[in-house]
Amino acid sequence: MKPAVILGFAAVLALTAAASAQISPFLSGNVVKIGVLTDMSGLYADIGGPGSVEAARMAIADFGSTVNGEKIELVSADHQNKPDLGSAIANQWYGIDGVDAIVDVPTSSVALAVQEVAHSRGKVFLISGAAASDLRKV
Repeated sequence: MKPAVILGFAAVLALTAAASAQISPFLSGNVVKIGVLTDMSGLYADIGGPGSVEAARMAIADFGSTVNGEKIELVSADHQNKPDLGSAIANQWYGIDGVDAIVDVPTSSVALAVQEVAHSRGKVFLISGAAASDLRKV
């Protein structure tokens, strides 16, 4: 469906399998949580949005819905192309909801904000569509 999202998601699963000690069991109840943070109805919805969420669901199903014996759970949210909202969601997911990795974020301004949150918390963040040159600097 969306090869970049599926490949990115597969990479998250592989990283999680290789580094199972970094899964957040104390936050998420021994569940690997992956968050698709995307634009659900705005300018970038056609290259991410509902299609990215569905692609992630399909990838989880293809992977068997588990990694290292732990259930994989998917959460998703619409950042509405607002960096402050995107970083707030990332903080909520990483800090309270036990999300282990955030994927997608096709909007550069939001991706820059989420990158800062992920870096400060030492979490995984896979970007599939944003293209600002500062996204590679961490």
